[in-house]
Amino acid sequence: MTNASVKRVKSSEIELKDRLVSIRRVTKVTKGGRTFGFSAIVVVGNENGVVGHGLGKAKEVTTAISKGIDDAKKNLIKVPIVNGTVPHEQLGKFGGARVFLKPAANGTGVIAGGAMRAVMESVGIKDVLAKSKGSSNPHNVVKATIEALLQMRDANAVAQHRGVTLEKVFNG
Repeated sequence: MTNASVKRVKSSEIELKDRLVSIRRVTKVTKGGRTFGFSAIVVVGNENGVVGHGLGKAKEVTTAISKGIDDAKKNLIKVPIVNGTVPHEQLGKFGGARVFLKPAANGTGVIAGGAMRAVMESVGIKDVLAKSKGSSNPHNVVKATIEALLQMRDANAVAQHRGVTLEKVFNG
């Protein structure tokens, strides 16, 4: 999240839907026996350009999920969407995970695997071609996908950044 133009969003202003990406059961072995705990990765979004991810840990699954949702609501970002797809091709990296996002024609659908699919549907992208390379760890795939979405810029943002008109961006 090194991008200076990260647009933070307040969770109180919008209606959010949550998607569970994965649940892990972890075991702590003590002299008294095994103690089970759960960790849940959750993605929340309004399906209109706003998305966030969170991790919740607890002794029960439902508590872990609710903690994950609360964590996700704390780091919401705004993502540019053009005609239901991403504005341009983009690579995203986090840890061992590498993701590649590519715009798709209308009607293509979300061509993406597990953790990436949850992020794309939560942000409201209807058509995209996505490939996950490297690690398939859901933590890192979700973070790499959000990193790629953070780097997206629409034509208006590019024109404003360069200080030129919108036609100049497209016609060079």
